[in-house]
Amino acid sequence: MKVWLLHHRDAAVLAWRRLLAVPLNSLLFVLAIGVALALPAGGQMLLANARQLTDRVSAAPQISVFMSVNADRATATEVGSRLGGAAGVKQARFVPREETLARMKANPGLREAIEVLPGNPFPDAFVVSVTDERPESMERLAAEYRRWDGVAHVQLDSAWVRRLEALIGLGRNAVLLLGALLGAGLIAICFSIVRMQLLVHRAEIEVSDLLGATESFVRRPFIYHGVLLGLGGGVVAWIVTTAATLWLRAPIADLAKLYELTLSLQPLSAMDSALLLAVAGGLGWLGANISLGRHLDSC
Repeated sequence: MKVWLLHHRDAAVLAWRRLLAVPLNSLLFVLAIGVALALPAGGQMLLANARQLTDRVSAAPQISVFMSVNADRATATEVGSRLGGAAGVKQARFVPREETLARMKANPGLREAIEVLPGNPFPDAFVVSVTDERPESMERLAAEYRRWDGVAHVQLDSAWVRRLEALIGLGRNAVLLLGALLGAGLIAICFSIVRMQLLVHRAEIEVSDLLGATESFVRRPFIYHGVLLGLGGGVVAWIVTTAATLWLRAPIADLAKLYELTLSLQPLSAMDSALLLAVAGGLGWLGANISLGRHLDSC
């Protein structure tokens, strides 16, 4: 086991020296890999932050029932009684129009606009919690409430959250597709680099064969070469993604305030960072192995 570890250490050191022997070329290759990996890594960072937002605002799905502005309190009381006895309703909370007006006036941006209005523009409303939270069941209840006298509008409060979750799912698939395409490009880059290394060190390989070196001994430095390129690209991608996160944090926080949300853009988590480096190194390893399998025998 100790000899095996020494062989791997020597191969890694040799691969590192070969990278340093052509620093400019190695740097350009690593930057190209890093920029390619930064795109799906940045997408994953944005999706993780969006997921935190939906987890923070998502609650039990509810139905908001808005009365007509002209409806009197007796009509609202009757609707409340019907909701209390309706099938599928867990709880119906009454929100009087006076409470809504007071809450809106507490917002400095709305107070002046509301005070110039001749009366209270807000209707009475009910916030309904249901026993069956399946979308089709809630849609059926909402359609029933819309037919009641005095009801002007019925809204599913969680509809926008479900739309956001659908968009996140679409974004996740897009990131996976982009990552697969760019990962194939990374494999192609490592494939070409290792092929060039094989041509450069062709004489060295031939001498090693004459001296009885095993195929694993010959292959090992080239595999480490591909892995180091991939890991270097992963580090660059992590730096680019983290820098972009810090740069965008303040503008996104200002935008979130306009929608009365508290959102602080977070960089890649430790798990996502480790996964990024592992995938980068793995793709470099795969590209090197494919290149060795195709070109080593011809050297």
